[in-house]
Amino acid sequence: MLVSGRIEKYAEYSQFKSLKDFNTTIEMFLADHKKDFTKGELVAFKRLVRFSAKYVGVANAKIGTLLKAINEKLNGFGISRSTFERMLRKAKELGILSIENTVKSKGGKGHNVYIFNTIDVSKKRKMTYCEKAETSTDSKDEKPYFQGETINLLKSNNIKTLKTRKDVPLDSTYTASYVPKEFVEAVKPFYDQATVIEDFWKSVFLDTKAISNIIDPETITYTAIDAFRQSIRGYKKGKIKTTLVRYFTGTFKKLMDQVYSAMPLEQFAK
Repeated sequence: MLVSGRIEKYAEYSQFKSLKDFNTTIEMFLADHKKDFTKGELVAFKRLVRFSAKYVGVANAKIGTLLKAINEKLNGFGISRSTFERMLRKAKELGILSIENTVKSKGGKGHNVYIFNTIDVSKKRKMTYCEKAETSTDSKDEKPYFQGETINLLKSNNIKTLKTRKDVPLDSTYTASYVPKEFVEAVKPFYDQATVIEDFWKSVFLDTKAISNIIDPETITYTAIDAFRQSIRGYKKGKIKTTLVRYFTGTFKKLMDQVYSAMPLEQFAK
């Protein structure tokens, strides 16, 4: 267990290269899980995110301090401690947040340290949590009534059970829901890995963030697909000198600039 201390002490637990990288991860997480939080819980989540900016993705503020900041921001109409704690449980279950307890140097319980995870770590934590939850529902004294029969049936049909291994990458079916299905279908024949597909889409998200309210999502998606196909052609012709993701990013930017320039002026007035 960690020993209580100043925030500088926990800087090494940061999983992000920059504040921009951290903010992008939070936006991508909320795009997928915003619906899982109530309005009050979202207020609590975003406040914790703000308190995690100095040492990117790490905070050790007391819940009381966070609640006071929320209350001042909302002119006295803050949220309850139970709402904040419920948010913490959900964020932890969804894998975006890890919580480390601390002890005081002279004994006794100290403050918590909140550590935000990257998207890939978030998915692993979420899967681990679900596996543990399923295991815990079946106690030693309450085994499923048909367990023996089910096992025999599986053996008789020669069905092998599947085990999740950390060194086996997840295929495209595990790609996060914020990535359009059309883009996933275009990429998976070449890269059938969820994390790789998400890396490509991360470039699209960052490049179109400022203009997403002007250009419709369908145009962005199909421009990204076109950029990916051009990138594959460039790869096969030996034109790529860096990485395919970087080449794709540059290609997509050029295509989006063309789309943006061709838009009628009336569109910008909307």
